[in-house]
Amino acid sequence: MKKSNLRYTLLLLAGLGLAAPTLYSCNSKSTKTEENTTSTSNEETNANMSIQKESFGKTKDGTEVQLYTLRNEKGVEVKITNYGGIVTSLITPDKNNKPGDVVLGFDNVEGYQSDAYLKSGPYFGALIGRYGNRIAKGQFTLDGKTYTLAKNNGANHLHGGIKGFDKVVWQAEEVPGQQALKLTYVSKDGEEGYPGTLTTHVTYTLTPDNELRIDYEATTDKATPINLTNHSYFNLAAGQAPDALGHILTINADRYTVVDASLIPTGELRPVKGTVMDFTQPTAIGARIAQVEGGYDHNYALSNTDGSLKQAATVYEPTSGRVMEVSTTEPGIQFYSGNFLDGSLTGKNNTAYKKHYGFCLETQHFPDSPNQPSFPSTILKPGDTYKTSTIYKFSVKDQAAQ
Repeated sequence: MKKSNLRYTLLLLAGLGLAAPTLYSCNSKSTKTEENTTSTSNEETNANMSIQKESFGKTKDGTEVQLYTLRNEKGVEVKITNYGGIVTSLITPDKNNKPGDVVLGFDNVEGYQSDAYLKSGPYFGALIGRYGNRIAKGQFTLDGKTYTLAKNNGANHLHGGIKGFDKVVWQAEEVPGQQALKLTYVSKDGEEGYPGTLTTHVTYTLTPDNELRIDYEATTDKATPINLTNHSYFNLAAGQAPDALGHILTINADRYTVVDASLIPTGELRPVKGTVMDFTQPTAIGARIAQVEGGYDHNYALSNTDGSLKQAATVYEPTSGRVMEVSTTEPGIQFYSGNFLDGSLTGKNNTAYKKHYGFCLETQHFPDSPNQPSFPSTILKPGDTYKTSTIYKFSVKDQAAQ
């Protein structure tokens, strides 16, 4: 077939919603010209696919919320609701090209508002703000004034307070020409105790390369601390393993923030080398977890200090062959091993979420930074724009022959 005819055929198939076999072949011996043509077809088809929108139920105050589905041509599908900006589902193929949902969550908004969920507070898949992680004793001083926040985690403030960004309804709009959803929320001056009216935009984009990209942007009219993140719990086995302890984790950080008994940083950045905190080499999550009191719930200080997009972590799940790579512009990443899951919550596919069933890799600034002068600053000032990006990229290894 002539190259021009091949391109025409591929584009025609894409326009009809069909896929040429080479798009899915992992062992294709196509020429470089054919590969480039296929890539172009993938991008054009992905851009032309419509985003599905449907009802996700109503909040307790009667507000109807929506569920948006992003898809690409490689079988990856992401569902996001404008309630809390929650990633409710993320389906990606395993090494046998069998699709599976790799995040924890519920099938409707009621699940995220149940008494059991609110009591245990796992924050499944949610956008976290204004300040992700903990602020000691629920207070900080800024420009000579002390601000008091809710103490919703023992004596400390956690993940934005009683009604953080995870429990509000965001304005949603589709991004033209992309499989992307832009969410907007305006947090008023004094909300949850924080100063300034903060306007936040978060854009979720599913790329043709199986990347879920999250771009955060915010502005304020008064100086305020800000630390946005996403709190997805991952299990790359997608139900084929009893927990996530067999996942092989690598974190590109040689130091972590030491914490006290209430998980507030002491200010010390301690080397991980030779300790149970060391994931600089691929290590099973469960290999040394018994030696960590309470399990892993620690911020790792990445080598990323210039704000560029760099790889922070990689996770491999041997049963499925799935791989997840995490890249970020942030200086830190919180590794949490699902220590507080206790089986009291039953999610999708009637799955009981037991201890260590999922893990989190939350890209972020450091915990309690407003009270830690030696940590990178999290203060956003009027006239400045907060911008960070994080990418979760999915692939497989040990793939079966197609």
